[in-house]
Amino acid sequence: MNGPAESPDDGYERPRGAPRIPGPRGAADDLDPGHAPTSLPTGADGTSGPGWEGMSGAWPKAVPELPEPSELPEPSAQPAPPSHAVLKSLLGAWALAACSAEETQAVEDHLTECAPCAEEALRLRDAVGLLHPEENLDLKPLLRSRVLEDCLGKRPARIPVPAWASPYDTETARLDALLQDFGDSEWHTPVRLKWFEEEQRRTQRTTVAGVIGHLLTVDGLIATALGLDDPLGPDAPRGGPTVRTEHFWHAAAHPATRQVREPWREQGHTLVRTVSFAGRGVAELRVDYGHFALPLADAFLERAFECWVHAWDIAEAVDYPYEPPSGPHLHRMIDLAARLLPEALAKRRRDGLAAPARGLVAAGAPGRTLHLEIEGAGGGGWDIALDSPAAKPSPERTVAEIALDGVEFCQLAAGHISPEEAAAGQHGDREAIRDVLFAAASLSRM
Repeated sequence: MNGPAESPDDGYERPRGAPRIPGPRGAADDLDPGHAPTSLPTGADGTSGPGWEGMSGAWPKAVPELPEPSELPEPSAQPAPPSHAVLKSLLGAWALAACSAEETQAVEDHLTECAPCAEEALRLRDAVGLLHPEENLDLKPLLRSRVLEDCLGKRPARIPVPAWASPYDTETARLDALLQDFGDSEWHTPVRLKWFEEEQRRTQRTTVAGVIGHLLTVDGLIATALGLDDPLGPDAPRGGPTVRTEHFWHAAAHPATRQVREPWREQGHTLVRTVSFAGRGVAELRVDYGHFALPLADAFLERAFECWVHAWDIAEAVDYPYEPPSGPHLHRMIDLAARLLPEALAKRRRDGLAAPARGLVAAGAPGRTLHLEIEGAGGGGWDIALDSPAAKPSPERTVAEIALDGVEFCQLAAGHISPEEAAAGQHGDREAIRDVLFAAASLSRM
């Protein structure tokens, strides 16, 4: 009983009281004879070492055997699709566009199969639209002018652009921004120019590139007045805007393309730079339009008006929104048209297209007057002399009144709507009202 116990299984002796050590397959009694150790570690004297009591650890564990490849589970080809409950919980995030690409695809696939979720998704999307209305990603049309105004207010330019040239500078920049991203197809988009002539509406078919060529050639009238190069070259025909434009369109071997943008853009910059350096006296130069002439300041304003009108034509042709000029600039354009009305009315009277004057007065004397009230941005009130450009308008001798929206009046002056189409508030002498509306339309040209 006091000697070492004998193990009938493994053939070696273990001290009495020593614990039974499990092997890699279970208890020592269950060890496979091929895996069991044959002897204990020996010491330096050849003895059996410190014995079980002196060993600091248990019997070393064997490395577990790996399963056979055939026993491994088959990998799943695709993860299981999200459940209905999970997809329904994602509808709010989907409506806010806050889902990942995978979640968005899963939700949208589910909406094609689940009518209740589709109805809920529509309600959520509508609610999001009310809370967060979509914003136009396009730059605001007046952003450039506001930024420039802010910058110049903080540190004025050493050589600022004259106030009378500012509308032209702004409108050419707005049109250039519209043209910036046009591809070849947009440059060849058909555009129909419209104006009013001899009591009738006139039209001319061209392209976007043709419109820019038209602006280039007519702006060239200002360039020649300033002593700059004529864009039509030394052989440019003598005449007004129509003659110059038709020469440009027919002289080229091929129709105008996007290449016309750069010379038009460079010429505009040169015109503004030239008058900015020239000083105040340059505003008194006269620009010859063929049948009439304008002071340089009014010519710049007239070119700003034409640039806006034709930019509107282009935007309409390519189905793109285009805003009117800023209120102060629009007011200047309307003021120019109002100042030109007495002379336009006198010309129509000489051509037999308007009623004769009812009372001629001496130059500078008060005469019959029509009051023109323009509403909206850029609006104001103007008194128009009816019987002679030299007569002085007089509120006491007002015989008629017309009220028009500012943009609508500009459309009338541009020949885009006829006098009969103008939704004018009218009061007083019907003949005078008709003559002034037709005189406004006669200010237009190609």
